Amino acid sequence: MQPQDVAPRPAPPATSSADPVVDVEQAEAALVEHYPRLARLAYLVLPPGLGRGRRVLTAHALTQRALPRGRTTTPVIPAQSTGQEVDPGYALIRLRVVRTALEAGRPLRRRAWPTRAQLPPLLPHVRGLKLFPRSGGADELALDQRLSALSGPARAAYALRGLEGLSEDGVRQVLLAAGAEDVEGALREAGAMPDAYALLGSPEFDPCSLQARPTDLMRRRQHTKAALVAGAALVVCGALLGLPGDGWGPDGAAAPAYAQNPAAQAALDPGRLTKAAPTAWETSARTDFSVWPARGDRTGDEELLRRALAVWARPGESVGVSATPGTATGGPAGPPQLLYAGDVDNARVVILHDGLRVVRYAEPKDGTAGAALDLARTDGADRAGATAVVLGRADGNVRYLTAPWVTKAAGRDLGGPEGGARELALTDGVTAPVASPVQQRSGACTSWNVLELTDGADTRVVTDLGELVPARLTTGRPGSVRDASGTEALRSWAPYACSLGAVRGQGVRSVNAWEFARQPLPDSTGSGAWVCTRAETWRGDGARVLAQFRTPGGTQGAVAAKAQSVPACGERDPHVLAGVLWKSAGGHWYLLAAGSRDTESIEAAGGISDSADGNLLTAKAEQGARAELKGTLEGGRTIGGLR
Repeated sequence: MQPQDVAPRPAPPATSSADPVVDVEQAEAALVEHYPRLARLAYLVLPPGLGRGRRVLTAHALTQRALPRGRTTTPVIPAQSTGQEVDPGYALIRLRVVRTALEAGRPLRRRAWPTRAQLPPLLPHVRGLKLFPRSGGADELALDQRLSALSGPARAAYALRGLEGLSEDGVRQVLLAAGAEDVEGALREAGAMPDAYALLGSPEFDPCSLQARPTDLMRRRQHTKAALVAGAALVVCGALLGLPGDGWGPDGAAAPAYAQNPAAQAALDPGRLTKAAPTAWETSARTDFSVWPARGDRTGDEELLRRALAVWARPGESVGVSATPGTATGGPAGPPQLLYAGDVDNARVVILHDGLRVVRYAEPKDGTAGAALDLARTDGADRAGATAVVLGRADGNVRYLTAPWVTKAAGRDLGGPEGGARELALTDGVTAPVASPVQQRSGACTSWNVLELTDGADTRVVTDLGELVPARLTTGRPGSVRDASGTEALRSWAPYACSLGAVRGQGVRSVNAWEFARQPLPDSTGSGAWVCTRAETWRGDGARVLAQFRTPGGTQGAVAAKAQSVPACGERDPHVLAGVLWKSAGGHWYLLAAGSRDTESIEAAGGISDSADGNLLTAKAEQGARAELKGTLEGGRTIGGLR
């Protein structure tokens, strides 16, 4: 029987004798050299409906099968928008990858044989594991959702523009050669997408940098043949009975890996969830997430709670999982604590806490497709660090669930403190929506929204950094910091608010801003302010430090130096030294360097050689000059410049 009823497809451009011929060796060299890039292109073009795990395996299968069997003519070599020449071998492999990825996205038709690309890949194959790319931030997730709404040719057009840097005519040539349907419509559809090409290079779309999770363990057990299970059990039991002592297995007396462990079963039972009393926080010696009461209108919805616990323990391929750096993603060790279960905008949301992590499960109101699981490390949280949790994000806004001791909430623009705070309604601890700075459009940063929470006589300021738990903002010298509330503290933070974007998605617990020096500027143009911002993480390491310099009248500080995982500007080492090249109004260049107040002297070497007593150094310099800084503290200890 011959296949019938196949819809006509556009004919690819005819090849000619003038087209370059590519040897197998040349094509193989291009495939090996550019394999990660080609696999990423295939992953972007493949339909999201396959699921992230199957998309990864299919992307690798299509890329590996793109190698031709013999000498092959390349029908099209589009020019790069950068003007660089394209290797014919790479152009051929890229075309074959795009063609098969588009074929994989076409629906199966009745009475028509499916192409190889439309079938699940035989190789590569992984048994017992799900592989999927690492989750990105809010921007990457939004781009992935927009790409999923495009047609296959439109996704290919967007990827060829952003990832390959092809012009519109070059994209048109590749799509025509790949046999895409409605090429002009695909170009228009891709052109209507926002320009977020830089995000295409993120780990969210990298099928070569993967995370591994087990498949559905219960289903695997159910599908195992009873005879094999019984036979294996007889063999193991016979071997153990024939041995003296407690057995020879490497795990000793531990139960089998897939045993029905009572503690694991209890962790998945919604009836065993723990709930704090509504007034527990008023008398408890601890004031953290462990004393939050269970809130929301679905705390009694056992089916919803059961799904949330099951997804936490074994998220399926269609579940979007994200975790802050350093956060374990495994299921709970025992029954966790319920903090919230209810409807938030267009989703059903469950917030859980297991003593070490806060976990948010969200699913659409009309089903479970597109469910998401977010985890954040919160061990060591205190009253100041357990003030709020993100409930949901929608339309650029964010809602929070606040601690039971929070009596008032307000939003304000940290970059413009003179605008005042806007009070937010609190309903059973849930705030009204407030604009999130994480989801603001790309371009110049002009504002940064924060949340003010009143706790009795104290007011705390927190900010959304794209994670489950907002970061606390403080000011002051390390070791004696205070909340960034009050007119003076807010004004001191305002010029540096936009620098918070540099620590999004890093598992940040708190960010402190400390003005460690003021330096008179040459040519009598006033004084510049030196401020150090340090972002501490929940995991302890990975802190990010920025030294920023602001001239008189400047609306924002300029980053002069930065470092990561260093003790400088922190409680363990409250010292910092940084420098910057500065051009005066008269056109002269200077090296300006400053240290904390206990710096006795500063020395510059290298491209600029000079020294000064005290914590300030001003030296004449040339444009582009570089210098190594060394500071001497009281007591004789030396420190280097932050970099």
